[in-house]
Formats: sequence, C-alpha cells, structure tokens
Amino acid sequence: MNQSPDALARAWFDEVWNNRDESAIDRLMQPDVLAHGLGPEPFRGPGAFKPFYHALKGALDIKVEVVRTIVQGDMCVAHCHVTGKHVGPTLGGPATHKNVDFWGMTLLHVKDGKIAEGWNTFDFLTMYQQVGWVANPVLPA
Repeated sequence: MNQSPDALARAWFDEVWNNRDESAIDRLMQPDVLAHGLGPEPFRGPGAFKPFYHALKGALDIKVEVVRTIVQGDMCVAHCHVTGKHVGPTLGGPATHKNVDFWGMTLLHVKDGKIAEGWNTFDFLTMYQQVGWVANPVLPA
C-alpha cells in the first residue's frame, strides 16, 4: 500500500536517520530518485545517495524530528530539527564530540508511494560552526 506524502516523509527521517536503517533507503526511494542540495551535484538513485548517508551517519549521531509537514498533492515539505553529537571523522575532520543543533527542510515529490525527487536545504554551516570547523563571522558594528 502506498503511503501518503506526509507519512512517507516522516518514515524517511525516522527509519533512515533515527533508526539508521539503510535498507529503508531502497524501500522508500524510487530507483531513479534525484536528490538535490546534499552535494555539488544531485544524486541519481539510491546507490548514489548511500555514500552521503554513510558519511553523515559515520560523523554524526543524530536525531531528526519532523516538526511539521505541508502537503500539496504529491509534494510534501518536511521542516526538520536535527540534534546530536559529532562522533566520527567521515565528514573530513576528527570527531569533536560537540553537540549539534540545526534546522532544515526537504521538499519531496512522491510517486507511487516512494520518493521520486527531493530538494534539501539544511543549515550545515551552523553545524560546521558548532563543531568548530568554521569560525563565526565578525558581526558589523
């Protein structure tokens, strides 16, 4: 049975990120899914998404709370609050064991009960500042 766009968005973050269930990637994504905003180029297909998943999962022990969703037809926006700790080196630097707390949104296009395309805007700059990789800018006087 196909899930609603809202249920699919919530299942994605709960199963893939909170429960760290890699098998959910293949189950919840279309084979030709296109994921934007997670690297310099979009990822095409679950196999292309998985290296990003492994890098983030290896670096951060996170919980993603879907705070709200907005659904219009086969599109769903999920507003997310991400909290956790920087625990591993897979984002390019050693674990700092510092807490992270940032927000983001994903716009999902759902087709036949699976994610067909996603546009991601997560505040990774704030995360990098929290782990100490990027200095906070000097505010104007």
